[in-house]
Amino acid sequence: MALYLVQHGVSESKEIDPEKGLSSVGKAETERIGQVAAGYGIEVKRIVHSGKKRAEQTASIVHGLLSVHTPLEIITGINPLDDVRKFTETLDPHSKMMVVGHLPFLQRLVSFLLTGREGNRVYQFQNSGIVCLDADKGGDGENDWFIKWTLNPNIS
Repeated sequence: MALYLVQHGVSESKEIDPEKGLSSVGKAETERIGQVAAGYGIEVKRIVHSGKKRAEQTASIVHGLLSVHTPLEIITGINPLDDVRKFTETLDPHSKMMVVGHLPFLQRLVSFLLTGREGNRVYQFQNSGIVCLDADKGGDGENDWFIKWTLNPNIS
């Protein structure tokens, strides 16, 4: 059981790339984190992303390094200001899905899953970082989400 959340890698400025694709730093950090995840044998069955260039590039790098057998997918509902409550209705903690997206959506999603409130910042994402969430069934039959582990490019 796991849900993997990834903030896209560091992107270029709009002046350099109007679509804000990954910078050389973003590519390098994503590759480094992806290699560490692969070294740990992280099992991801499906990788989805928002369709924005920086998210697609990040997802593509990780997809190759983790040898995921299903193709990358673009999904709606994970853009920066999208409704996390609506997205959580579709979550299956058994899916081993990786979501490559954006802030503030990812921070609000983690907060909502862990505390039931979007505004409680319980985790500070880093570009190219991976947050692994897991869930147990609570006494009420609902998923009781928790942070299982994280991988980040920086420790400061």
